[in-house]
Amino acid sequence: MTNEGCCKPEKKLAKETKDMHRAIASLIEELEAVDYYNQRINACVDPNLRTILKHNRDEEKQHAAMLLKWISHHDPSFDKELRECLTAEQSTSQNIE
Repeated sequence: MTNEGCCKPEKKLAKETKDMHRAIASLIEELEAVDYYNQRINACVDPNLRTILKHNRDEEKQHAAMLLKWISHHDPSFDKELRECLTAEQSTSQNIE
């Protein structure tokens, strides 16, 4: 689970740092929710429930994407890395090497 608290006293942190922490913590929670829904979908035997769970999972993906967009607008270095990675022609494994 995400640790909501900051590792340094909040009174010493800039407003922007606190907002970025909130965004990152929320992104982690959204991605955890996607993982949980994937597991539930995989284990589900009822097709109607599976459809609902897929819908819910996809909404969590949308939330994660919105948070990534916010983070990229507020962190130029992160924005640069995302743009380079997401627009690369090579496969992910080739980008890491």
